Amino acid sequence: MEVKIIAAAILAVSSAAAQAQTGLTIYGIADAGFVHESGGTAGSVNKISSGVGSASRIGFRGTEDLGGGTSVLFLLENGHRLDTGAVDAEGTIFNRQAYVGIKGRAGQLTIGRQHTPWHQALVQVGDPFSTGYAGSAKNLFPDFGANVRTSNTVLYATPAIQGFTAEVAYSAGEQAGSTASGRQMGASLGYSAGPLNVRLAYNHKNADVAAAPGVTGATRGNGSNKLLAANYDFKILKAYLALSVDQGFNSAPLGNNNNPYGGVAPTASTGGNEILLGAVVPAGPGKLVVTLQRKDDKTLRNQDARSLGIGYLYQLSKRSTLYSVYGAIDNENGAGYTVANNSEAGSGDRAFNLGIRHTF
Repeated sequence: MEVKIIAAAILAVSSAAAQAQTGLTIYGIADAGFVHESGGTAGSVNKISSGVGSASRIGFRGTEDLGGGTSVLFLLENGHRLDTGAVDAEGTIFNRQAYVGIKGRAGQLTIGRQHTPWHQALVQVGDPFSTGYAGSAKNLFPDFGANVRTSNTVLYATPAIQGFTAEVAYSAGEQAGSTASGRQMGASLGYSAGPLNVRLAYNHKNADVAAAPGVTGATRGNGSNKLLAANYDFKILKAYLALSVDQGFNSAPLGNNNNPYGGVAPTASTGGNEILLGAVVPAGPGKLVVTLQRKDDKTLRNQDARSLGIGYLYQLSKRSTLYSVYGAIDNENGAGYTVANNSEAGSGDRAFNLGIRHTF
């Protein structure tokens, strides 16, 4: 049924684009590989996974020129799994992104399901693995759930002015009887010139549940994330830095909530910070990528962790890449961090990836 719905959506989008003379682009990523995980209660896990480096997807983007430098734009992006053919999220079609908006000389305004400014700063500026593979920032940074993308979102992005850019986002909680419960806000300020790229980002979300018929209210408070991300191209290598400060309920959700190491279930931190140092070194037809990370949990549990990632990305062409990546985590005081990849949270403290990624 979902395949038929997606096919119908493709035909509808294509037909509408032709009638309105809209510029339409069909794009996507096909990524699949072998994943070996170990160190958790699941033992040694070997599997074929989809979206190891970048989530497999197919998307449609289009624009209509209104004249005078103004255009209407839209984007619809479906995530799916190459290993099974299933959609990423059951019951959805365009679960990754779905928005419409307008773009002009004053910037771009879009409405719909979109990435948060905090996530975009991490993936575009701070993480040399771009939040993919076994060595990425996902191992210790809270790059999960609503920290990544939000529904019901209005996002404004400025044009680049003397190297500076900015984004502001607001996501409505849409809970009856409350305008604050469940809402989320974010912003970023970036500067890019020559070899330097730096961005500051902020994310704020309310975790309260408004009482309603059949719904029990809950007061949980707010969570926030502050991020400094930067990279600098020294030609012989490109250096990366990411520093995040998390505070409050659900500010740092764990990727794997199923007690992956047994014993006392780990608790997500409500106060702490993460730091990532990374490098990309050109090596032959590809590049060597390295990350070192540290989680400093400021709560009484003191559940700190360290992470190492190293990989080689071999460029077959501009669109196709072979990858081999290893990641390891050292948890302290019962911390529950697992070696993740772009589409999976992981099951243990060690993981190896071997696969291929193609963009179209």
